Amino acid sequence: METTLNIGEKLKRLRKASNLTQEELANRAYLTKGFISQLERDLTSPSIVTLKGILDVLGEELADFFRDVKHERVLFHRNARVLSSTSTETITVELLVPSAQSRLMDPVLVSLEPGTFSESHRGPEGEELGFLLQGKVTLWLDKVPYRMSKGDSFYFAADQEHRVQNSGKTPAKLLWIVSPPVF
Repeated sequence: METTLNIGEKLKRLRKASNLTQEELANRAYLTKGFISQLERDLTSPSIVTLKGILDVLGEELADFFRDVKHERVLFHRNARVLSSTSTETITVELLVPSAQSRLMDPVLVSLEPGTFSESHRGPEGEELGFLLQGKVTLWLDKVPYRMSKGDSFYFAADQEHRVQNSGKTPAKLLWIVSPPVF
């Protein structure tokens, strides 16, 4: 029985799993968007060197690419982060693990400019954990303020009304983990 490997289909699946557009992948692999498009439609074949370059961007090993074994991604490089649509000019929310919807938790990096409040939120059932990496933040949980300094953490049921405020004079960074994923 003859089996064929659809390189293009597999590359497209990996690209989408990394939340990259064809243009973003092309730029990072020093190729053209048109070439990536042709590859994904199996209209052309890459050289081994080109395929290795694409797979390096996608965080996939060449040997694993040709196996039919499901490869669970473990490492997520800084350049793989995706900016959430909930971001604004004063609050950025970076998804640290793209495609976390299929996972049990969603880790994000929240950056707040001084004086900035996030929108008030009440999630479905679930849990939220935060760790303040930098700055000073006030967590408002059901209208009760909790002042935090660098190194402090919080943990609460997601169905409580909550928001955060940068109560310091410098930018604040917060590692925030939500389960189940909502971003």
